[in-house]
Amino acid sequence: MKAVAGFYQFNPAFGEKERNIEKIRDALCSIEADLVVLPEFFATGYQFISPEEVSELAEAVPGGMTTDILVELSRKENMYIIAGLAEKAGDAFFNSAVITGPEGFMGCYRKTHLFYEEKLFFSPGDSGFRIWKTGIGNIGVMICFDWFFPESMRTLALMGADIIAHPSNLVLQHCPGSMPVRCLENRVYAITANRTGKEDRKDGAPLEFIGMSQVVAPSGEVAIRASADEEILLVTEVDAEESKNKQLNEFNDLFRDRRPDLYRLR
Repeated sequence: MKAVAGFYQFNPAFGEKERNIEKIRDALCSIEADLVVLPEFFATGYQFISPEEVSELAEAVPGGMTTDILVELSRKENMYIIAGLAEKAGDAFFNSAVITGPEGFMGCYRKTHLFYEEKLFFSPGDSGFRIWKTGIGNIGVMICFDWFFPESMRTLALMGADIIAHPSNLVLQHCPGSMPVRCLENRVYAITANRTGKEDRKDGAPLEFIGMSQVVAPSGEVAIRASADEEILLVTEVDAEESKNKQLNEFNDLFRDRRPDLYRLR
C-alpha cells in the first residue's frame, strides 16, 4: 500500500479564513499526492483572545464552510486531507481535526490534551482516539500537544493505525526530535504538519511557531523535514505495510511482548 503523503507548512493570517483557504487551495492543486496534512487551526490562526472571537470563527463540523471546501478539494484532487480547525458544536467549542477524502467527509477528531490558553476557550476533546480505514492504510489523528503523552500514539497504534496525522501549532522545541522515538516504539508513520511565523495579539511574550514539519518512518528515520521558517509543501513515499510489521527480531514483537497487566498504577 504505497502512497505519496506529506504536509503543507505555512503561516496563516489570523482571522482571514478566505485568504488562508485560498492559499491551501493553490498549494494542493499544484501537487499530486494521496494524503496531505495541514496545521492545527490552519484557516483561522491560533491565538484567540476572547470567547466572542472563538464563536465568530468556529464552524460546524460537518457543514461549515471550511469542511465543505476541504471535501470539494479532496474530491477534485483525489486525495485525503487532514486539517485542524475550530469546531462549534452547540454551545461548546473544540480544537478539532477533520479528515476528508475522495469519498467526501470522513470524520472528526477532537483534541484530547489541551495546551496552555486553549483551556480558556475550548472544551477537552470527547471523541476519543479514532482511526479511519482507507485505500492507503489506516489513518489515525492526534493534534499538537497530544504527542507529549505517549499514550496517544500507543493507543492509535494498538487500534491499528499505519499513518498518524499530526496537525500542529508547535511552540515548544521538543517535538521534532522526539517523534522519531514515538514512531520507533510504535512502528508507525507520523506526519507532523506545523506552522511558521508568530502571533502577538495580547500582552506578554509572542507565540513563536517552530516549523520543522516532518514525515517520520516506522524505523524512526526522518524521511523529510522542513526548516523552521519556510512555507513549503513536501511529500514523500510511505508504505503502510511497513507499519503492520511489529517484529524486531525472531524473538521480539513490539505488541505481543507488551505486559499490560504489569503497567497499571497501584
